[in-house]
Amino acid sequence: MRKEDLVRVFSNMPTLHSARLTLRRLMPKDAEDMYAYARLPEVTRYLTWREHPSLGYTRQYIDYMTSRYRVGEFYDFAVVNLDDGHMIGTCGFTRFDPPNDAAEIGYVLNPAYWHRGYACEAVSTILRYAFETLHMYRVEARYMKENYASRAVMERCGLKFEGIHRGMMLIKGKYEDIGVCACTRKDYEEPLIRS
Repeated sequence: MRKEDLVRVFSNMPTLHSARLTLRRLMPKDAEDMYAYARLPEVTRYLTWREHPSLGYTRQYIDYMTSRYRVGEFYDFAVVNLDDGHMIGTCGFTRFDPPNDAAEIGYVLNPAYWHRGYACEAVSTILRYAFETLHMYRVEARYMKENYASRAVMERCGLKFEGIHRGMMLIKGKYEDIGVCACTRKDYEEPLIRS
């Protein structure tokens, strides 16, 4: 997929659906729900960003991301729980590599919704969109080495562990070992062929 195509798609952010979730663009009304989890150290422990210091900071962050949507340069979806209407996290693409039809995905979820299958449902929805609509060939996800729960989500969704890159990223002043899991179109289509 060409970069121009990505800009066209994400400047008119699609809405995706699964059994229990809607994935849509971030909106100003999501600020309180986002701040509820983005301020927690247990959430940001394995992320590249620090806790949000205030609700005002979260509002400014969402305002900035809204401007990035307009120009097709932000690819993250708000994850909305259909049961209670709350925005419970984000899931989407952190980067694209258009010449190679490849993408990287990322996700974060409010701890009140951990261990209930929501992360896998959101990631599976993004993978389906990546392979079936965007026609990506490869999708990968990265995690800090100690974040076993995130790796488990990746593997449950069909991403295969590829290895640990030692000292790959400088995060919050420390060089971190980063694990990579990935799924190719062939991996994604294999279960469909068998069923």
